[in-house]
Amino acid sequence: MTAAASSDADLIAAHAGGDPHAFSELVRRHRDRMWAVALRTLRDPEEAADALQEAFISAFRAAGSFRAESQVTTWLHRIVVNACLDRVRRRQSRPTVPLPEAGPGEPVAPRDAMSERETHLVVQEALSSLPEEQRAPIVLVDVEGYSVAETAKLLGIAEGTVKSRCARGRAKLAKVLGHLRNPSAVANVPDAGVDVRKQRQVEGR
Repeated sequence: MTAAASSDADLIAAHAGGDPHAFSELVRRHRDRMWAVALRTLRDPEEAADALQEAFISAFRAAGSFRAESQVTTWLHRIVVNACLDRVRRRQSRPTVPLPEAGPGEPVAPRDAMSERETHLVVQEALSSLPEEQRAPIVLVDVEGYSVAETAKLLGIAEGTVKSRCARGRAKLAKVLGHLRNPSAVANVPDAGVDVRKQRQVEGR
């Protein structure tokens, strides 16, 4: 069986057994999805790239302890999320650059490329302001579309904890982003990846 035809679990086992090519194949398969998770969590390409590199190094070293109690993708997601949260904690003390305030009376419609970009930055800043224990579940549930149960497994916490942290985080986002409310407000939040329909589905679980 070639490396490309092997299952993820087979590749992990082969890597642990000394196969020099198995882990490279695993990275090739899942790099794009892991990159998306890192970028949406950190909102900074350079930070995301560094976090992803750290995560794959950790996975490379820890592959021998993988016990197949979960899917390999779940295991990788957990490592990537943890690497991102580590970087969030390290950069919390860094100063942030305040966003320019829009002048009074400026119309919010019609929306053009500049207003779209400004809205994206405002929502991004709001997400960045959340504590990491709230931000990570919101990114996984509302951005990545994972279920509450899947998110709980990824983060190693209870499902009820995921729900409560998402609820608190959404409440804070609603306050911070209240000034964006207008007839097209529902379209504003998804610009930064927060899917309102998914959010409502999660809250109804």
